[in-house]
Amino acid sequence: MIELDISEQIAALRATFGDIRAVIDIDQLRTDIADLNDQAGAPDLWDDSEHAQKVTSDLSHRQSELARIESIESRLDDLEVLVEMANDGEGDEESAEEATIELASLQKVLGELEVHTLLNGEFDERPAVMTIRSGAGGVDAADFAEMLMRMYLRWAEQHDYPVTVLDVGYAEEAGIKSATLQIDSPYAFGTLSVEAGTHRLVRMSPFNSAGKRQTSFAAVEVVPLIEQTESIEIPDTDIRVDVFRSSGPGGQSVNTTDSAVRITHLPTGTVVSCQNEKSQIQNRAAAMRVLQSRLLLIQREQEAATKKEFAGVITASWGDQMRSYVLAPYQMVKDLRTNYEVNNPTQVFDGDLDGFIAAGIRWRKQAPQD
Repeated sequence: MIELDISEQIAALRATFGDIRAVIDIDQLRTDIADLNDQAGAPDLWDDSEHAQKVTSDLSHRQSELARIESIESRLDDLEVLVEMANDGEGDEESAEEATIELASLQKVLGELEVHTLLNGEFDERPAVMTIRSGAGGVDAADFAEMLMRMYLRWAEQHDYPVTVLDVGYAEEAGIKSATLQIDSPYAFGTLSVEAGTHRLVRMSPFNSAGKRQTSFAAVEVVPLIEQTESIEIPDTDIRVDVFRSSGPGGQSVNTTDSAVRITHLPTGTVVSCQNEKSQIQNRAAAMRVLQSRLLLIQREQEAATKKEFAGVITASWGDQMRSYVLAPYQMVKDLRTNYEVNNPTQVFDGDLDGFIAAGIRWRKQAPQD
């Protein structure tokens, strides 16, 4: 006779679920959905396309969040029914196996949702602007930077997060000097901000004819994307705008006009560029928005009197790394802050980052605040 006793695990799941519901505030979530539904139904909604896209995106996100909560509650109820079926009479092996699988699935889902509730920082709910720069290590570092760009693009793709590649600076031999990505998803900044820092790669260099092991570095910076309605005033006298022809790998021309834009903020030395759009006007607007986001970060750091809360100073060299990707002589990716590690670098470079991100968010919440 089957005696499936997972009552303690189910009780723990219900306790966790209760805490999550309290943090999320289901009543407020339903109120927000009703309000956004009213806005989405307005006949003049699409007179302002940017506002309309934000309303529909926010509505979709909150509806998904509510559906997820309701689904978990229903699954917890169903799990208890499965346990009863498994323990009823002579027992039901199929129900017992299904209950065990569902228990593991719910533990994973609730663990992910619990991490999400930790994203309650001032800018955590914003979309994100991520910049990846090659560091020490020559051509291997440029290649590593491109590997990281692909990794984050694959991660976003797996989560159906819209991504815009705002700018890519290609290196002469291989890889990239830098890349700027815009991830337009709610809580993208809070989620990805734990990826900011220096990343280190150790491998047998494909660019070294002697086949020696090479260590290279790349830096990742993540800043929140500011709202269109927010005002970060930048006097024209504080910026220098340069226009140039958009280019791709090897310097091949993408456009035949000087549509790419580079903006330098003279007081801080901050430089941003954009060549994703077809027109100079669109590229300038996009570049200004990224510049405003970075200046918002600087302003926030100054107000808080600390750089640790956000991107900080990232040197992309020895002694500063937060994560190591080791391909030789053994296979491992390890986060040096959380000690979270996996032994499948290929899977990580293919976008499997959720474990590292969840560990990072928990670590950040528990870390002492200076």
